[in-house]
Amino acid sequence: MKTLVTGGAGFIASHLVDRLIDEGHSVVVVDNLSAGRFENVNKSATFYKIDICNSTALELIFKKEKPEVVNHHAAQVNVRKSVDTPMYDANVNILGSLNLCELSRKFQVKKFIYASTGGAVYGEPKSLPVKETCPVEPISQYGVSKHTVEHYLYIFYKLYGLNFTVLRYPNVYGPRQSPHGEAGVIAIFSEQILKNKRPTIFGDGSKTRDYVYVGDIITANMTVLNNSGNGEIYNLGWGKEITDYEVFETVRRAFLSNIKPIFGQKRPGEIEHISLDSSKATKALGWKPKITFEEGVNLATKYYTGKLK
Repeated sequence: MKTLVTGGAGFIASHLVDRLIDEGHSVVVVDNLSAGRFENVNKSATFYKIDICNSTALELIFKKEKPEVVNHHAAQVNVRKSVDTPMYDANVNILGSLNLCELSRKFQVKKFIYASTGGAVYGEPKSLPVKETCPVEPISQYGVSKHTVEHYLYIFYKLYGLNFTVLRYPNVYGPRQSPHGEAGVIAIFSEQILKNKRPTIFGDGSKTRDYVYVGDIITANMTVLNNSGNGEIYNLGWGKEITDYEVFETVRRAFLSNIKPIFGQKRPGEIEHISLDSSKATKALGWKPKITFEEGVNLATKYYTGKLK
């Protein structure tokens, strides 16, 4: 099966490309390398340095490659940037995604898999862990733009028969995550500790997130590759809250460090607490995370020890 992976030079999607190729699939990667790195791209994949907002160039790729599946990971993922420049955020996350929806319809793609966010679409939930039936009330432009595409996919499914599955991600971490973004806190803490710099925790350290290792996220993507989960939205998560300070302590422990953190001001647009109930995915897909946080952090820090020194 031929799969077009957008953002395939990035952290999560490059792992997906590797898994697809390992399992015998043909893969086409589209990435503008604004955040991804060419060195992440599997040498067996066909690579195009293209922006998803460039509809003309994208159409040429669809026409030439004729993908059967589109797995859409390319996005503007910086919450603070979405707050500061909402037009740019909407252009990439909404209009760029619409380009892919239109071309998938035109070229009769069999399945569209969309990487959404469970950490931003729900806003501040009234109860945790959050189910897919909970109200969607994002408090950042990023959350709005990612959720908007879910609605478009439903319309393309109903009007044109474009099969889709939405996977709402928790905080994903692991090897290849960049320390130069805002979401990769484990990568950021790792880089700072390796350089003997005191990591900054924004707020008092009590903010919580649901962390899932990248390998478990890739397994979910592979599970819905064919006809599983058509027309459905699934949360992916442990359903457990981990505080920022617990993250810091786990990373520090992995490096056998005694370094102390710095506490900074809370950043706008960030929610205080989130964890995702993935029982729907467990029941329908047989998916649940397997790599514990301690295990995953140890795997990640071993990677950073070799890459960031």
